[in-house]
Amino acid sequence: MAVVLKSSAKAFVRLLILLTFSMLLLMNMTTSTEAPSPTGLKTTNMVFYMHHLESGPNKSVVAVAGIEGQRWTVLQFGTVYCGDAPLTRTPDLKSAQVGRARGIYVTAGLDGSDLHTLMSLVFTNKQYNGSTLEIQGANRRFQTYREVSVVSGTGRFRLARGYAVLSTVSVDIPTLNAVIAWNVTVFHY
Repeated sequence: MAVVLKSSAKAFVRLLILLTFSMLLLMNMTTSTEAPSPTGLKTTNMVFYMHHLESGPNKSVVAVAGIEGQRWTVLQFGTVYCGDAPLTRTPDLKSAQVGRARGIYVTAGLDGSDLHTLMSLVFTNKQYNGSTLEIQGANRRFQTYREVSVVSGTGRFRLARGYAVLSTVSVDIPTLNAVIAWNVTVFHY
C-alpha cells in the first residue's frame, strides 16, 4: 500500500508542477500580448516654431470660408483657414527655416476655443529634407499646452505616429499674428 501512495504522491507532484508551469506560461503570454514591444521603431524628438501670420507682407494664413454675414476670424466658429506657415529653428522669423506647415484648420468650437487641424509639416532642412509629418486633431488653443496627433509621415518619418505639444510663444492681438512652439515626439521606422 505504501508503494501505491508514493507513486500517487509523485504523480500528484508532477501534475502540480505541470499546472504551475502552464499557468506561468499562460500569464507570460497574456502579459506580452497586452504590451507589444515597439521593436524596430526609432524615436525622434524635435522642437521648432510656426509663424501664424494673418497680417502684413508675409501672410502665411488666410481665411477662405466662414459664416455669411460674420467677420471671418480665428475666433469665429465656422471660419476655415488655409495655411503655408514657415517653421523655424527659433521663435525669430529670420532664424533658419526647417520647413513649412501646410494645410487647413477650422474654428470648430462654438466658443472659438478649438481649431480642428489637418496639416502636413513639410521639412526642407538638410536632416529631414522632403520628409513630412501628418497632423490631425483638436488644437485647444486657449490652453497653455495642447496636444495634437501625429497620424502618419513620409520619407524619414515613414509610418510615423506620435504627438506634438503646442504652446503659444507670442501673439499680437490687433494683427492675430502668432508664434507657436512645437515640441514633437514621433515613433517611426
